[in-house]
Amino acid sequence: MTVEVVLAVAVAVGLVALILLALALRRRVLLRPAGSIDMSLRTRFGRIGGGWALGVGRYTGDDLLWYRLFALSVKPSRTLSRRELEVVGRRLPSGAESWAVQAGAVIVECQDTAGPVQVAMSAGAVTGFLSWLESAPPGFTVPGYAAS
Repeated sequence: MTVEVVLAVAVAVGLVALILLALALRRRVLLRPAGSIDMSLRTRFGRIGGGWALGVGRYTGDDLLWYRLFALSVKPSRTLSRRELEVVGRRLPSGAESWAVQAGAVIVECQDTAGPVQVAMSAGAVTGFLSWLESAPPGFTVPGYAAS
């Protein structure tokens, strides 16, 4: 009986290791193309400081595709369109948020057609994010950009 228990534990540990390896490889593949950044996205706003999920963002033309870090899906979990995104403000993490986002992150508060959106990324990535919003096609104005 102990052989079966040891075998079951070994199989479980092997599966966990395989899943962790798959997640690490997926992150590496997502960050490989130019225009990819580590960023967190706030998915729920009910709890103070809660609702944050780690992920990878990838700029593709007028869209910022966000992939949840701890998922095996090859499709983005959320798409932020430059045409619908309005910057409301930016701030530093406070309280429990400091533990939920990357160290040194800046939170950019936005609004789109689906409601409020908050993203957290490094200060350099925020500069790139705001530049991406500002570099819209001629004749297109970025709503709320002056508020940042």
